[in-house]
Amino acid sequence: MAVTALLYGSFPAKLANKEIDWDSDTIKVALATSTYTPAQDTHDYFNDITNEVTGTGYTAGGATLASKTVTYTSGTNTQAFDAADTSWASSTITARYAIIYDSTPGTAATNPLIGYVDFGADVSSTAAAITITWDAGGIFTIAVA
Repeated sequence: MAVTALLYGSFPAKLANKEIDWDSDTIKVALATSTYTPAQDTHDYFNDITNEVTGTGYTAGGATLASKTVTYTSGTNTQAFDAADTSWASSTITARYAIIYDSTPGTAATNPLIGYVDFGADVSSTAAAITITWDAGGIFTIAVA
């Protein structure tokens, strides 16, 4: 299955303006169905996300990322943002997208979007776990050049 991950266009400015603090804020990943249409250039807050999944084992708003880290690698001039893999145990859901966002401000209209993953096709579970295994190099990296 082809997987595509992209940052929302507003993310770098929100990071630079200290609206997002990867280390100390509550960063979450929510799941959306295939009827959500990502708009990388215009979606900027969680209230832009439509068609969040519902079902057994899934709580609206998604799961909190645990063990977040930011690591700079001087040899490649990259900053890697990472966290522990995310799982919804014993869930009965169908998802196409994983949306990463900062839930610290507290309302959908003020919770900034970071990025999203397109699984390439629907991923379903029936009383089983859905797990997102983040890339060993990080959820995403930024080149510092």
